[in-house]
Amino acid sequence: MRKILVTCLLLASCGKLNQVGRAPEFSPLDGNSEHNAMYSSLPAAVEDRGPTEQSSLWTARRNSLLGDHRANTRGDILTVVVQINDQATINDTTGRSRTGSNKMGVPSLFGIPQRLDAVMPTGATSASLVATNSATTFSGTGSVARNEKVTLRLAATVVEELPNGVLRIEGQQQVRVNNELRDLVVSGYVRPDDISRQNEITYDKIADAQIAYGGRGQITDVQQPAWGQQVADQVLPF
Repeated sequence: MRKILVTCLLLASCGKLNQVGRAPEFSPLDGNSEHNAMYSSLPAAVEDRGPTEQSSLWTARRNSLLGDHRANTRGDILTVVVQINDQATINDTTGRSRTGSNKMGVPSLFGIPQRLDAVMPTGATSASLVATNSATTFSGTGSVARNEKVTLRLAATVVEELPNGVLRIEGQQQVRVNNELRDLVVSGYVRPDDISRQNEITYDKIADAQIAYGGRGQITDVQQPAWGQQVADQVLPF
């Protein structure tokens, strides 16, 4: 059992030891949803309408000067604008107080209480059999203050066209500075009508939006507790 435990600990630490002295690697582009969407989408067929139609500036084709360049099919790319500036302040105060008193006795009932008094201990009487008093007091105060501000822009790819016309998008952006890698991921569902003429869409128009901004590298590793401490925090009951 001891050998198995030591082996597991060594295997768990090998993942970190492989990165010693090396910068974090980028995620591979091949095989992800964006890569598959771009390579599986076929270009739209272009009709041969003669030299006049081909050279006109007023055609509705996407490759013309005044054409609609917004993303609308699988494999198209659009820009996602993330500008989050949320502030929330919540103050709650709760108070509760209750007082209760109950008394019950049988002073006279066909002479039965008098017979009971004769056999009861000295000072006890059936005229006051039960007497209870209760008092409870509760007070609570809570406050929440939150301030978040994020401003980002990244390109996303249309990876799926739903039957109702809604587009599912996914995007990933990685920036490595020295040995620290910053990773931004966004996904969700958008309506083609919400995409602006600049082929941009804001995060508040993305349904089921999932936006993650994090990183990995030497600085991130220092800011996190060691894996042994994390295991101890989950296992130890005190």
